[in-house]
Amino acid sequence: MDRLALTLLRLRHDLLRERDDRGDVPGWVLVVVMTAGLCAALYGVAKEQLNTMLTSALDQVK
Repeated sequence: MDRLALTLLRLRHDLLRERDDRGDVPGWVLVVVMTAGLCAALYGVAKEQLNTMLTSALDQVK
């Protein structure tokens, strides 16, 4: 077979092949939960400073 036919057959095979696209779901869940926990902890500690910083930034835009 010529090179083009082999390339097309390979492409067709790759497209029709069943894939497991679930990925690493438990890993992503852990990343999301830990990120949410970190954000909640930071907000709990620095709530007033964050509010002041946001208000100051928004006042400069006005």
